[in-house]
Amino acid sequence: MLQYLLKRLLIFLPTLLVISLLAFGLSKMAPGDPVEQRNRDMGGGLQRELRDADRVYRETSEYLGLDKPVFYLSLSSAAYPDTLYRIFKRDERENLVKLIQQYGNWEAISNYYHAIRKADQGTEQLLGKTEAVRAVRPLIKQLYLAYKDERISSLLDKAASQTAGDSTLQATIGTSVAQLQETYSQLKAQASPGRLYIPDIKWYGFDNQYHNWITDFLTLDFGESFIDSRPVADKMGDALRWTLTMNLLAILIAYLLSVPIGVFSAVWKDSTFDRVTTLLLFVLYSLPNFWIATMLVVFFTTPEYGMDWFPSLGLGDLPPDAPFWQRFVEAGTHLVLPVFCLAYGALAFISRQVRGGMLNVIRQDYIRTAWAKGLNAQPVIWKHAFSNALFPIITMFASIFPAVFAGSVVIEVIFNIPGMGKLTVDAIFQRDWPVVYTVLMLAAILTMTGILVADILYAMADPRVSYGKDKN
Repeated sequence: MLQYLLKRLLIFLPTLLVISLLAFGLSKMAPGDPVEQRNRDMGGGLQRELRDADRVYRETSEYLGLDKPVFYLSLSSAAYPDTLYRIFKRDERENLVKLIQQYGNWEAISNYYHAIRKADQGTEQLLGKTEAVRAVRPLIKQLYLAYKDERISSLLDKAASQTAGDSTLQATIGTSVAQLQETYSQLKAQASPGRLYIPDIKWYGFDNQYHNWITDFLTLDFGESFIDSRPVADKMGDALRWTLTMNLLAILIAYLLSVPIGVFSAVWKDSTFDRVTTLLLFVLYSLPNFWIATMLVVFFTTPEYGMDWFPSLGLGDLPPDAPFWQRFVEAGTHLVLPVFCLAYGALAFISRQVRGGMLNVIRQDYIRTAWAKGLNAQPVIWKHAFSNALFPIITMFASIFPAVFAGSVVIEVIFNIPGMGKLTVDAIFQRDWPVVYTVLMLAAILTMTGILVADILYAMADPRVSYGKDKN
């Protein structure tokens, strides 16, 4: 067994590595700029001075660890520099990549980019001193995101024309605009597209975004939320409490009811009990839980229909310093309907799986032999038959780990329960990616853990299960 566990753990490590790479890669491809989003949500998105805006953006990037290379190495062409990650702004960096793909000469592209920066800073200093700068400045700023030759040439010609028409602009930023035109002309003249076909490997070392992220994750440091700067672990801890409460209650109820129903339906096959439970469970399993949840909210929580039997949505509004028993009763009454919605579907499915497993076992010769010996029904059913019909139940049990952690998105949203499912949905809509990808990683880890636990339970349920090679 120990040898088997070690082998499985060795398999888990590369699996976890692949999952972490996928999660990290998805986080890098997520829409939006995390730096601008954080500055906006924290009230720092509007900056009047360009230098202040750049400083805030740079400081936020460094705080989030986005000022480092993305990975240990990169496989690209010789046209790409090994310092492109130092361009902090995501949209500007992506535009520079498009220019590299066209011209292949990073040195000329870098000179052009710095010329844009110089002209932009010049127009920033002239704000309020001349009205003409209001027409030139937007043209310069659009160059940060322009990569097609027609568009860039048009913007440069308009900027030069506007600058020449104002003596103040001509005396202050005329040289910068002229230099900007010259650097772009040099960029086109010195194009080296052939460098795009020369492969190149760039090594960045261990001080990169992925290494820092996975290291922090393994030490249970999941980062901070983009929305309120709270530690992700704290936000998940608050939500996990309610998700665990609901799901564990639902699973406990489902198993306590489904196992006896499934066993006796198999033992009394084709009896009235079997037919009635089969019909009822089929109906329950056919009803979608989101529809049942909506109907329960409409008919059992609203006085308009005369059946205000349960409290409204949420978990109540008692203060944290209220007596424990009052908070327990308040939360319990709010959780009755959500727990029911989570339990009835699992009850129907598990009971049918138990019935199927029991039918396969009770038809075996050793069960017939036990009945022929005159053994009592209870040991035959529960000791001999049920213990050998546990494999489908154990297989389903493996999926409980991620389900209990991730929660039920639909039920939590409908009943407004602040659990993991609702937290994940809110994080997706708010683009709070640290929360989203932490949930993804932990759910994947719990899925692998559930598979390992299921394998161990197989051996506990049936000693004949061997994890080593058959020597015979």
